[in-house]
Amino acid sequence: VQLQASGGGSVQAGGSLRVSCTGVGRALSSYAVAWLRQAPGEGRDFVAAISWDGGMTYYADSVKGRFSISRDGANNAVHLKMNSLRPEDTATYYCAASDRSLSTIIRDQNYLEIWGRGTLVTVSS
Repeated sequence: VQLQASGGGSVQAGGSLRVSCTGVGRALSSYAVAWLRQAPGEGRDFVAAISWDGGMTYYADSVKGRFSISRDGANNAVHLKMNSLRPEDTATYYCAASDRSLSTIIRDQNYLEIWGRGTLVTVSS
């Protein structure tokens, strides 16, 4: 499967955006999917992840209560809805997938074998 990320943009603090990760070539439901982000000059951080069947989710502490990850089977996609955005959420957001379990990819990002191109999210104060 190939991954296509979309939906980034610019928003003021407190606003909302939704970024989407669409699978091409194979059903995304075969994979655990994660969103990670990388701010300029910093490392890539885990943001959220969802199990292959959507039954389990994971969120970084920094986004809990503000971000929501979900599956969209009809469009072969995984969405990340971001509410109450803050300037520190500014980053390039990447989606990635793995045929490993959710707990495995949370423990070690190296198990995320398939990556999409990033989409930039900019939050202004």
